[in-house]
Amino acid sequence: MPHVPSVSPATQKPVPDHFIHVGHGSFLDNNGRTLILRGVNLSGADKAAVGHPSYELEGFWEEGESGGGSFVGRPLNLEDGSADVHLARLRGWGFNVIRYVVTWEALEHAGPRKYDFEFMDYTVQVLRKIKEYGFKVFMDPHQDVWSRFSGGSGAPFWTLAACGLNPRNFSAGLSAIIHSEYPLSNAPDPANLPAMIWSTNYARLISQTVFTLFFAGNTFAPKCVIDDVNIQDYLQSHFIDAFGLLADKIRDAGDLFDECVYAWDSMNEPGEGFCGLEDLNQLPPHQALKKGPTPTPIQGLRLGMGQTQTVDNWSFGAMGPSRSGTVTINPAKRKVWAEPETEPEGVHPKWGWRRDSCWELGTDVWALHGVWSAESGKALIPDYFAYLPQAGAEGSSSFGPADSEKVIFVADFWRPFWRKYAKRIRESHPEAIIFVQPPVFVAPPPLEEEDLMGRAAYSAHYYDGLTLMTRHWNWFNADALGLLRGKYKTTIQALKLGSWQIRQSLRDQLGMLKDDATTVMGAQYPTLIGEIGTPMDMDNKRAYGWTDDGKYQGNYGEQVKALDASLNGADGPNGLNYTIWTYVTDGNHQWGDGWNMEDLSLWCPDDLRQPAPGIALGMTPSSTYMTPSSSRAQLLKNTGRSRTSSTSSGPDGELRDSRALYAASVHRPPPPPANDSTLSLGSIVTLSMNENDTRLRPRVAGPGVRFGGAKGMGSVVKFNDDVASPPRQPSPSPSLSRCLGLDSNPFGFLTDGARAVGAFARPYPTATIGKVKAIDFDLHKATFKLVVTVSSDDAPETKPLPGEVLTTEIFLPLVHFASDPWVKEYDVHTQGEAVPGGWPSEEGDEYGDNIAQPGAGGVAPESNNSFLASSLTLGRPRTGLGGGPVPHFSLVIPTEAYSIGVSMSEGLWKLDAQKQTLYWKYPVPAPGEPAVDLTLEVWREGGVIKSVANGTITQNVYKQRMDAVAAGMWDCCPSSGSGGCLII
Repeated sequence: MPHVPSVSPATQKPVPDHFIHVGHGSFLDNNGRTLILRGVNLSGADKAAVGHPSYELEGFWEEGESGGGSFVGRPLNLEDGSADVHLARLRGWGFNVIRYVVTWEALEHAGPRKYDFEFMDYTVQVLRKIKEYGFKVFMDPHQDVWSRFSGGSGAPFWTLAACGLNPRNFSAGLSAIIHSEYPLSNAPDPANLPAMIWSTNYARLISQTVFTLFFAGNTFAPKCVIDDVNIQDYLQSHFIDAFGLLADKIRDAGDLFDECVYAWDSMNEPGEGFCGLEDLNQLPPHQALKKGPTPTPIQGLRLGMGQTQTVDNWSFGAMGPSRSGTVTINPAKRKVWAEPETEPEGVHPKWGWRRDSCWELGTDVWALHGVWSAESGKALIPDYFAYLPQAGAEGSSSFGPADSEKVIFVADFWRPFWRKYAKRIRESHPEAIIFVQPPVFVAPPPLEEEDLMGRAAYSAHYYDGLTLMTRHWNWFNADALGLLRGKYKTTIQALKLGSWQIRQSLRDQLGMLKDDATTVMGAQYPTLIGEIGTPMDMDNKRAYGWTDDGKYQGNYGEQVKALDASLNGADGPNGLNYTIWTYVTDGNHQWGDGWNMEDLSLWCPDDLRQPAPGIALGMTPSSTYMTPSSSRAQLLKNTGRSRTSSTSSGPDGELRDSRALYAASVHRPPPPPANDSTLSLGSIVTLSMNENDTRLRPRVAGPGVRFGGAKGMGSVVKFNDDVASPPRQPSPSPSLSRCLGLDSNPFGFLTDGARAVGAFARPYPTATIGKVKAIDFDLHKATFKLVVTVSSDDAPETKPLPGEVLTTEIFLPLVHFASDPWVKEYDVHTQGEAVPGGWPSEEGDEYGDNIAQPGAGGVAPESNNSFLASSLTLGRPRTGLGGGPVPHFSLVIPTEAYSIGVSMSEGLWKLDAQKQTLYWKYPVPAPGEPAVDLTLEVWREGGVIKSVANGTITQNVYKQRMDAVAAGMWDCCPSSGSGGCLII
């Protein structure tokens, strides 16, 4: 295995066991195994304050102008138990890393240097909760087109005022498209915001101006001085200081850095503004996205001054953008620039800054710098932003091609900012891996090793643009990245026809991004695709039943095809790390993720199988599966205590009511005492109600399974002959169980509410001895193939601890490899009864031989806890804050839940069903022997689970849901006289 140092390259301090190294183009664990980190962005809902989705206009401007809006509660609710449900679900899908979304606004919305410490404390609490589930986390300073007050997310309202702008007038001239004011501020219709039109704001006046001031104010706007510093330094220092303070808070928690939070992303999808623009009179040739009314830069400047303009209108169809006539925009003389009277004597009455006298309010800052004439509307220096200025006499500067260098945004402006940001983060988090994220599809600039410090990675983003823009999976596509990088002379050459060509093209494009890291940053630095995903509201929300008389309700087949094509691109020889966009806990079919009509969440409450009647589907049934294992107060403290959680236990182990389950008027006797064992999703509670008696009870072990001992490691699982379905305790109140959505079957839990789960819950090697050569998963056949190249260098440098075995670990999702009895309740294609038995094993060895079928014959070795599992392996981490067990809930998955066949070119294997992990042990070539390629293949006995592969796992239960409603089976009210109804 690659050599990993015993001391950090950044701090020269000894590294702990949980340390993630960077080397050989990969992340590595402390044993030198190649790690693949795959997870999700948590969460897209973090872009807006709690209770203020982007479509809501009421109170929108008032909140910004007052510095209000709290983000406490984003991304998870720590009070009602739902955080445990969501994190257990994410872990059960095989994710081991979270990109944690935080906006600048969440930290500093109240005004310059007025920080929201309550939100920072809350963030520490959420990170502790995430740590309980064994995730690694990298922090994401998120923004889109600058701010939610300019049509996106990120910066606080006051930053726009600092730039001399009046945000209330942005919509008038389409200087920014704002969801809640679309199409007109006096007649908004936010439900009809066109798909992805928000992203055109990058090429509209407000984003162009503010990003230019943020990255290049010293160069292009020297007159813009506020509090005695240029606007560039003013904005950058506030951004960096805010996230630096958050880093301080996480550091001071004492138990999160490196063990949980291992890395920091740089600013999400930064905009280039006007930097590098060659001609104000023309749309830049690299502006691939054109949709709706699209002014040229000079037209945008005129609109910002309230001048009427007729601009080209663009449509985006299956063949990309095309002109579709013109549109006249009349801002009615409403300027985007703040008037001088808003700052008496140059001081802002609310925010307190003093503006320099040379920065005159009421006029365009670029007219102030002589770039264009607001009176004539003409560009005076069309290429002003294309060249770096040259110093002239007495400190003056000149712009233009003569003896000037052309602007290269990432090298001239982005790189200096990244260096300052990285330096500040490392002051708080010395071992942090700092991610390098330039603008989308732009290769990073050269960075010195003193910048990277052996602790860096490339975090590119990738979306299938055609599918994202058209909300349709097409039979053709184009190599968008290749076009932008000059790979083709014409668009026709970039066209890809049919499934095979499209999938190969997506893989090639992702490989191109991976090459950016190794060719520019260095061969040792890995790539993690920070965002990748697909829209769930395809084809006019067909999967939601909004078309064809509801015929396709619950059918996510097209979404499976699109998302599988993208994630398949990350497999193959690329073997890429990624975090999918996104997971939102409170989205819905009408408004999607709650931000700019995006709808990419992997899960949605509206897709739950059994929502409670009378309850808004957008509400998360947070306590249907479990109650909280730890309160916010407990998570805020680093006490070092360990405890065992039960489904109804509080942070100190005392029993308490599961308040979210009941209406106040329902009589609630205290829950029964918990037994000694830890309850989990597999031993889920059932609800018993005897008229007025409502209580939670742990589900006792069901019939059909018993554990017997054998020699050494040969403990086996034996089955009674009458077993035909997963063991479960019948509920004395089935209607109430339906209302709660309780499901003790882990396959049911992992697919409930999930969208396109067959595409994203996919097998992959989480930790590999050797180098991953190829990963291939065919979801339509439920077959997985892994090829690993192993050389003599992969021999462990240190011996594992006594009783531990170092192996390659492969996440094997139950979603694809569950045995029939665990599936047939949810899949109309699955027939037959369970086949009792396990699979063969070698005498005295905990590993299976070459071919085995858990759940289809033979016996199975019992899980061996002495395996040396990486900290990223699915399941409960070995120790908590004080060395004891970590208090959280996890799925309980017995061996008989799987039905797999396994073959390999060499070695032995073992399945740990509880962790959904297959361990593969193989010999390493001796010194002097050539490297070898080893192959492992896994398939599902009985063939593919059709409803998972074709995206209809949700559709299969809609009819059952409607039949149940019609039959009155979801009556959640007790008999008359009880005085109340059950609520979620």
